[in-house]
Amino acid sequence: MLPDERTVGPAEHPVRVEEDLLAARHAVRAAAVAAGFSIVDQTKIVTAASELVRNAYIHGGGGTMTVSVERDPAGRTGIRLQVRDEGPGIADVEQAMTDGFSTGAGLGHGLGGTCRLVHEFDLETAPGRGTTVTVARWQP
Repeated sequence: MLPDERTVGPAEHPVRVEEDLLAARHAVRAAAVAAGFSIVDQTKIVTAASELVRNAYIHGGGGTMTVSVERDPAGRTGIRLQVRDEGPGIADVEQAMTDGFSTGAGLGHGLGGTCRLVHEFDLETAPGRGTTVTVARWQP
């Protein structure tokens, strides 16, 4: 469980090569276990992280994932992830969030599905300026 401080971390993880994707998932799983998340909540935040780092790697040419364990003002423990890339950005965010839309060979559940797995979802992007997605999942 968290000490009295409101935040543990953040820990930064590179997303540059394919092996970094697995390392990022392991880091998020370890943070979720350390924070006392249930197996269901661990799976949800790891799945969200997996989608975001894969997007940063494939579409953004790589980037960085930052993981922190936090306590909100109500005392709930959560995990906050920020995934940044320096890629081309997302030209049409609304379309990218739509189920069924894919720029690759996937099913098109990526960003919309990720949004449904977390309690907080924030996406900042601009053509030519990269993308930053910040998500958080809180324990009940």
